[in-house]
Amino acid sequence: MIIDVHVHIGQWMRPYSSQNGNAVEELIQSARLNNIDRLCVSSLGNRGYTSYPNAEEFISANTHILELMRIFPQKILGFCYVNPRHPDASLAELDRCIVDGGMVGIKLWVACKANDSLVDPIAGKAIELGVPILQHAWYKTTGNLPDESTPADVAELARRFPDVTLIMAHMHGAGYRGILDIAPHPNILVDTSGGDPESTVVEFAVRELGAERIIFGSDVPGRSFGIQLGKVLGADISDEEKALILSGNMERILTIPRL
Repeated sequence: MIIDVHVHIGQWMRPYSSQNGNAVEELIQSARLNNIDRLCVSSLGNRGYTSYPNAEEFISANTHILELMRIFPQKILGFCYVNPRHPDASLAELDRCIVDGGMVGIKLWVACKANDSLVDPIAGKAIELGVPILQHAWYKTTGNLPDESTPADVAELARRFPDVTLIMAHMHGAGYRGILDIAPHPNILVDTSGGDPESTVVEFAVRELGAERIIFGSDVPGRSFGIQLGKVLGADISDEEKALILSGNMERILTIPRL
């Protein structure tokens, strides 16, 4: 089994929408061609990238994902996108999408840094519901966006909330420095997305974190399933470690039944 923890779908967004109007079907067919069984999907907005979505925008985005979960129940696992700057609406949305709608995780992007106290209610809710937070993070050579998290920010959140399960996105955007930043915090896992394959990065992460803290993530459709899988399949690690990264760790976190 292969589970991709980091996939985005949104209405009316390029490259999210296809010329023939079957973007979701095309994405799922691409996943099948690459032997990917489950997709953990979040929407960053239906009318463009909403970095600072208001409640109406993230509710609309999540409603689209809930619809896709009903259409493709064996393929799509939903992650609920919220904005900590709208705490009451975000907490209510987590109840709607996770408790009532069956989503399995929370997605936080660039509306505020992971170490901002605004995230605290979201982290507390994640613990209450027993779901992970997929938190965007990056070390950009050109400088991060004003409210964009670094791995050090994610590490601070993990230190304050040792019982929350954090999946830091973008191993290949965090680099060696980011991997070392999160190493002391066992409640942080990292996904393999964030750029094209680079020699020894996955091997370094396995050595410093252990394979049980690494999860396959593609960041499709901004990237390619096949190329992103190559990071794991081509790494100089054991078959057992590859199996943990490709599915075992997510099966453990989400208690996903096998297909």
